[in-house]
Amino acid sequence: MAADPAVTTPRKRITTPDGTVAELIETRPAAQPGRGSSRTKARKRALDILFEADLRGVDASGPLALHIAEADPPVRPFTTTLVKGVTARQPEIDALIAESLASGWTMERMPRVDRCLARIALWEMLDGTVSAEVALEQAVSLAQELSTDDSATFLNGLLARVRERIAAGL
Repeated sequence: MAADPAVTTPRKRITTPDGTVAELIETRPAAQPGRGSSRTKARKRALDILFEADLRGVDASGPLALHIAEADPPVRPFTTTLVKGVTARQPEIDALIAESLASGWTMERMPRVDRCLARIALWEMLDGTVSAEVALEQAVSLAQELSTDDSATFLNGLLARVRERIAAGL
């Protein structure tokens, strides 16, 4: 078993006047997780904007324009590309998702975060800005971080089915 860097390690034993043995220990903080790439941050921001639009039942262009105008924090160019790309191809993307869902599932039944992550990943697959594997991995990673316990597995299966459909030209 690998040592956890956050685990404490004994350094010195001392005996107190009442005969109790105590250990003085040194603690080391765990390594900080990576902050993520610029593109990952842009995907998260695109997810926020698409989620907001989906929640309000509006086209994502309005929330995107509002976030660009507020610039707090500034909207990255890749975020804008993702949101505009998903918005432009949303009927096609949603049809691919709906056709690939398991029997008894609907788009409305999907958690909103998962639905938006699937849209982003599918737009990236269709656009060819990144490989299908990278788009799938990024969506699954964000689902692990931001959605339900079962979302990563669900999205992995869904996006793998859609990737096969795209590769087969369906």
